[in-house]
Amino acid sequence: MIQILLFLLLQCSMSSRAPPKALLQDMVVPPRQLFGPGPSNMADSIAETQSKNLLGHLHPEFVQIMGDVRLGLQYIFKTENKYTFAVSGTGHSGMECAMVNLLEPGDKFLVVEIGLWGQRAADLANRMGIEVKKISAPHGKAVPVEDIQKAIAEYKPNLVFVCQGDSSTGVAQPLETIGDACREHGALFLVDTVASLGGTPFDADALKVDCVYSATQKVLNAPPGLAPISFSDRAIEKIRNRKQRVASFYFDALELGNYWGCDGELKRYHHTAPISTVYALRAALSAIAKEGIDESIQRHKDNSQVLYAALKNHGLEPFVEDEKLRLPCLTTVKVPEGIDWKDVAGKMLTNGVEIAGGLGATVGKIWRIGTFGINSNKTKIENVVELLSKSINETRSKL
Repeated sequence: MIQILLFLLLQCSMSSRAPPKALLQDMVVPPRQLFGPGPSNMADSIAETQSKNLLGHLHPEFVQIMGDVRLGLQYIFKTENKYTFAVSGTGHSGMECAMVNLLEPGDKFLVVEIGLWGQRAADLANRMGIEVKKISAPHGKAVPVEDIQKAIAEYKPNLVFVCQGDSSTGVAQPLETIGDACREHGALFLVDTVASLGGTPFDADALKVDCVYSATQKVLNAPPGLAPISFSDRAIEKIRNRKQRVASFYFDALELGNYWGCDGELKRYHHTAPISTVYALRAALSAIAKEGIDESIQRHKDNSQVLYAALKNHGLEPFVEDEKLRLPCLTTVKVPEGIDWKDVAGKMLTNGVEIAGGLGATVGKIWRIGTFGINSNKTKIENVVELLSKSINETRSKL
């Protein structure tokens, strides 16, 4: 402490402004098991990339790494789309990139709302001055595909939004045949896979998806900061034929696609990519490639059964009653009557384990347990549920 005070006195005599005391000390980063809705724990192979030296954002070695990432994203999205790359920003930037490119004044937007992320997409469209229609399900349930097909036929939207796995409710929305309905009625099909990619079945081309985006900090186990995204040829045609230019230069898919080498043209400077985060994404995609995308999905499905069984053994219930509609990699759990969810989550955090409460309309009603990537592990899952039950009982004993 004396040394810090002496350092501050010395700095004051040399500088017009004293540095913040906090920055003269090491930052505190405690070890945590991250079983919330994201971010998730990094595997060592991914974490090690963060200490590698930086390359220039147009150096040939970094361009090669970007090319590897593009191939990996095509692999996990199951698509041949040329315009497949990663937006520099969190998963939310994927939503904004998709919508500012695929919507323009005069368009109509249909939102399938099963939780917070459908509400967020509708809000963004409203800010853009787009006409929005929502078709919703009660929280904990999905919208019947037949109702979506009917809404597409009657409303004739330009773009249809579906969140495959809503992290606020834990619901997995069925996607089959929606793409067919969109094609029949001239709409583009946009899917949010931020919480689901790699943990539940998804095949962009087979589902006739025109744009899909995701995030790096869930099943991929990479740091947040990039939003994988893919545009179909139909989507790119729509963008090229817009009546008005895309309002955002940063999120312009054609400019980003050029920077990522999607169009085969000479690269133009667009922005400086987050170099280290791209390294991490490349390592994360390598890990999934080595396991196999279908094997990753099956592991998450198998371990969701481990979680459901453990919850039942401790007298706890999933929030989503229909098992077929549960997101395998993120499970929502009902908070027992009379229990303060914050107290329980706080007790778990003091023991080094994070779970989260509800989000939006589900606050106070549920806990959210993410079993993403390396945390989709039988022993880890059973230990988390054991600690959850113990924390509930400790809270109950004080009532």
